[in-house]
Amino acid sequence: MRDAMKIDRLDHFVLTVRDMSASMAFYEALGMTAMTFGNNRKALAFGRQKINLHEAEAPMTPHAKSPTPGSADFCLIAEGTIDAVVAHLERAGVVIEEGSVVRTGALGAITSVYCRDPDGNLVEISCYDQK
Repeated sequence: MRDAMKIDRLDHFVLTVRDMSASMAFYEALGMTAMTFGNNRKALAFGRQKINLHEAEAPMTPHAKSPTPGSADFCLIAEGTIDAVVAHLERAGVVIEEGSVVRTGALGAITSVYCRDPDGNLVEISCYDQK
């Protein structure tokens, strides 16, 4: 299929949250930048992506069929080493649930640690193996 659409990258995804302030603080501790856009909507920017936050009590439309806090499981790629990631998380008071462990990312081997955000979403933070 020569004329097939080709997806380039993820631009943003949405998390449904119970407590906007707690969620913003958690992701800011991971190094993301809080932003407000549109009609007082909240998001967290990092790299060339962002996470939009919708409050569980009033999700923006359109939205997922069943927007539910704590139902996400996603992986974030960090620059540097996993040891630096672990040290940063410990300084920020973020509990590491599992890791470090070797996994397979979109571009090959990654080393990952897992933690949970205030809603219980599973957040995998990974580094591509340093050569």
